[in-house]
Amino acid sequence: MPEDHVHNHSGHSHSHDDHGHEGHSHGKIIALHSVNSAFIIGIILNLLFVVIEAVVGLMIHSLSLLSDAGHNLADVASLGLSLFAFRMMKVKSNTVYTYGYKKTTVLVALLNGGILLVSIGAILYESIHRLILPEPLPGKTISIVAAIGIVINAVTALLFFRNKDSDLNIKGAFLHLMSDAVVSAALVIGGIIIIYTQWYWIDPLLGILVAVVIVFSTWSLLRDSLRLSLDAVPQGIDLRDVQLAIEKIPGVQDFHHIHIWALSTTENALTGHVVLRSEIGMEEQEKIKKEIKHQLLHYNIQHVTLETETEELACEPQRQPNLSVNP
Repeated sequence: MPEDHVHNHSGHSHSHDDHGHEGHSHGKIIALHSVNSAFIIGIILNLLFVVIEAVVGLMIHSLSLLSDAGHNLADVASLGLSLFAFRMMKVKSNTVYTYGYKKTTVLVALLNGGILLVSIGAILYESIHRLILPEPLPGKTISIVAAIGIVINAVTALLFFRNKDSDLNIKGAFLHLMSDAVVSAALVIGGIIIIYTQWYWIDPLLGILVAVVIVFSTWSLLRDSLRLSLDAVPQGIDLRDVQLAIEKIPGVQDFHHIHIWALSTTENALTGHVVLRSEIGMEEQEKIKKEIKHQLLHYNIQHVTLETETEELACEPQRQPNLSVNP
């Protein structure tokens, strides 16, 4: 049920609301149980593959398998961090962390983007090194191990496919796993070419090409998580559109001093000043505030704090110079 607190003083009314909307479904819905299961399955399968790659890599002295094992181990750590963030999101708020630990999901998404870039850097470094000094490699063994990696990473990536656009951490997990599958596919191709041609330089060349592809797929994740960590207006929400929608509500004269930011990778908050017509009574004010909160749910804004003012007591609006803040 909606939780609404109203205080009146000096002709001002303040309303705070943290709620869903009864009988309606707005915003992005994530099945947390299935997501938790996907993270756990992904962690277990990928950890097993890391062990396989590391053992075989040491046995045949394959730098490509060992470097890929290190890359996959970083991805396992990322999956673990994302799972931790989702668990922290469920922790209740307290007198110190009044919004709970929901922001953990944003920080972990940013960290995961950084980890992925570091992993790409490691792949590029190793690939360039082996391109300059190619080493003889058993192509058949590399292809077999890499083929196992394709299956494991593709299967676990599919577990996140349905919800990949609803949360940055899920998107990050999906990108991590798909990039691993692509890397493994490149190793398979390289192994097959080595078998028939002994062109050992093919393996590092494919590694460089794969790293470039992963950079392009990772950039949006890093950009969006950085935006949210700096409390920018979340992607997909236009502040100007929100303002115009609220000002169209009957009785609302102006909507200003608007701030929109992310509480987590799935929940957003807003504060703002609403100027109402002077003849509107308290009962009508409550109806207007409920309508405003309902409209904001359509923009995936769930936590709302409003200050209402009548025309004759309203402070001079100070509109943001650029209300469409999508860099």
